[in-house]
Amino acid sequence: MFVDHAVIYVKGGNGGNGIVSWRREKYVPRGGPAGGDGGRGGDVVLVVDEGLRTLVDFRYQRHFKAKSGEPGGPANRHGANGEDLVVKVPPGTVVRDRDTGEWLGDLVHPGDRLVVARGGRGGRGNAHFANSVRKAPEIAEKGEPGEERTIELELRVLADVGLVGYPSVGKSTLLRAMTRAEPKIGAYPFTTLHPELGVVELSEGRSFVMADLPGLIEGAHEGRGLGHQFLRHVERTRVLVHVIDMAAVDGRDPVEDYRVIEEELARYRAELADRPRIVAANKMDLPDAEEHLARFRAAYPHLEVYPISGVTHQGLQPLAERLYQLVDMTPEPASREAEVADATARKVYRLAEEEPIKIYREDGIFVVEHPEIEKLVQMTNFDQYDAVKRFQRIMKSRGVDDALRAHGAQDGDVIRIGDMVFDFVD
Repeated sequence: MFVDHAVIYVKGGNGGNGIVSWRREKYVPRGGPAGGDGGRGGDVVLVVDEGLRTLVDFRYQRHFKAKSGEPGGPANRHGANGEDLVVKVPPGTVVRDRDTGEWLGDLVHPGDRLVVARGGRGGRGNAHFANSVRKAPEIAEKGEPGEERTIELELRVLADVGLVGYPSVGKSTLLRAMTRAEPKIGAYPFTTLHPELGVVELSEGRSFVMADLPGLIEGAHEGRGLGHQFLRHVERTRVLVHVIDMAAVDGRDPVEDYRVIEEELARYRAELADRPRIVAANKMDLPDAEEHLARFRAAYPHLEVYPISGVTHQGLQPLAERLYQLVDMTPEPASREAEVADATARKVYRLAEEEPIKIYREDGIFVVEHPEIEKLVQMTNFDQYDAVKRFQRIMKSRGVDDALRAHGAQDGDVIRIGDMVFDFVD
């Protein structure tokens, strides 16, 4: 089954908790704090596997969580880091954050890696909180939660040559004649519902990959027919081959067919107009094909046209030789998102002001929103007296107490930060 789109949930491992522990050795009085730090959580990493050709595996597994870090140990022992979770994807996979639409990466070559959910750092043990004033701190951090998000995977087939054209013009027959591929062929529109790949071998060391792409119809750039499911795969091909039914078997007009297909490609992505292309005038073994070919050449005198027949194999060798030349001289096209990301990487960034603390009232409860303060709540162990006092000091130093008073909070009012609910003490 060919699947070229998937949505999955990924979560990095949580950091391991730091611990409260003391140095307990004979002849070492007042050994001091010795609680170790927790280990870092594992990352979720996408890795290109050249043996994969589809996203079908993500139909059956859609949740991926990396291992959490281990808690720290006594005697300042650091907890083990969580193991990364490696998720294999096929070459040509584009990754986006589904909720924000942010482009995350374009995985093309075997071995390419992309971290899509980072693991949380380990919590610090009580040895980290000792100082000249507080020599025996009863405090240790919880591990930081791992990053989580829902991502969208989109597969764009990697091929040197893409066959484009209306349904039933003979693209699948041509692919089978030029390669060892066995595409499904039928006498009805949209026989090909997904890309089929094959390798054209000319001689020792001379070959290229050809893709039979699903048939276009007018309005495809707006999603009609197979629409964007087809057009996303065109972006990856170096050379385009217009397969035209030059015998007009179904009453089609070869001249008009070429015009409409070119218009659909340009409307989808203007850069496709610069992609090398040639015309394969198919079905030349049928009556009236020569007459239509003469009219087609007159309408488009600037085009390279190769009269062929996918059934009789007429003209396939010259077509293959010319395609190899074009592939050899044409660089691999960059994806639209990669170009945007590259331009973004060259921007100069300046230090932005710290994000303000957001406070509002909801159902009688004062809600505090700020990413760093919410993370502080998640990593504080409220069962430890010293940890609670530290939390209170940080809230005061960050101005949260004053901000709550400014919003009308009074002694005994309920405050919520993240999942934590507590009373305000003035």
